[in-house]
Amino acid sequence: MPYGNGSTDVGLTGMIELMTPVGLHRTIPALPVRDMRAAVAYYRERFDFQARHETEGFAVLVRDDATIHLWAASDENWRARDDLIQEPIRSGAESFLAGTASCRIEVDDVDALFAELAAAQVLHRVSSGGVTVTDFGTREFATVDLDNNAIAFFRWENH
Repeated sequence: MPYGNGSTDVGLTGMIELMTPVGLHRTIPALPVRDMRAAVAYYRERFDFQARHETEGFAVLVRDDATIHLWAASDENWRARDDLIQEPIRSGAESFLAGTASCRIEVDDVDALFAELAAAQVLHRVSSGGVTVTDFGTREFATVDLDNNAIAFFRWENH
């Protein structure tokens, strides 16, 4: 594929020249879940997220300034395929994808949120001992949702 000057080999310098400041903003994680209704209820009851939008295939959850998207990984058709070479798995919504994602959410008060989510019994086993300090400058803990997607909550210590 030709770039700017017709060359197909752009190199790092050329790529930097092609990059335009576009004003990127926050990112929103999209996590796969098996059962949308159950997942939304779990996020509401355990994580205190509210559903801004919910269908059987997609949900938008919010808490404070954080937003999480959930998408239905509910395609079970792959289980009945006898010949995966002739009928490969390719819907992108297969049920085995639920629980394979993770995200990190920055928070103001990591200790207060830890106490809240410990009481809600959503801590990942690696965080059963409390908030940890990382070698890259955060204090954080990990949780899991109903499908075992991992959600880490953190606070930068020196920013």
